[in-house]
Amino acid sequence: MKAMVLAAGFGKRLSPLTDTLPKPLIKVGDQSLIQRNINYLIDNGFSEIIINVSHHSDQVINHVKEIFPNINILFSIEDKPLGTGGGILNALPIIGSKPFLLINSDIFHKIDIKDLPQDTKAAHLIGVPNPKHNEDGDFSLRKDLIEIKDGKNSLTWCGISIINPIIFNKRNFESKSFNIWDTVLPSYIAEGVVTGEESSGLWIDVGTPERLKLANSVYNDK
Repeated sequence: MKAMVLAAGFGKRLSPLTDTLPKPLIKVGDQSLIQRNINYLIDNGFSEIIINVSHHSDQVINHVKEIFPNINILFSIEDKPLGTGGGILNALPIIGSKPFLLINSDIFHKIDIKDLPQDTKAAHLIGVPNPKHNEDGDFSLRKDLIEIKDGKNSLTWCGISIINPIIFNKRNFESKSFNIWDTVLPSYIAEGVVTGEESSGLWIDVGTPERLKLANSVYNDK
């Protein structure tokens, strides 16, 4: 199975740090976020990795090539960030037709993926208990099926999932730039073909200066 790392965003909430440095290169402890997540993929048996890049793309590419010269890593380059959905759609010629693992580059975590399904009709999402910055959550679980309740949901999407590319091939998109959560997944969730699971592992979305500080404090406590 291939893996795709989403690393093309602007990281505006971490400005001015991200004005000159792409968010995936921000360090927690002594390693960049993207370095940690690539090592995580390698440790879990992934040997084919795709990374989409846009904002300060040269920095990301050079950083990854320097640290992982012997790993099969391909880059999907976007003239401008295309969002989580547009980024996948743009990379489909590299990804191919088989289900793949999708992971955000800006998370600091210890999520266990050893028992993830190798196949899915549409998608399989990993949720975590809602953090303070997303108290209403993204989805709930009914057995192993994803459902979205009106009002509060019990889980937040952690940014790790198994995606079947067929969910992109079956649709025509009005724009090249879109998010998978808003544009692609809702209809499949309604059909009851998106599965999920809950993880209690350490997880921090390093999207703000406060959460970057939290990630470094957790790392330093280890």
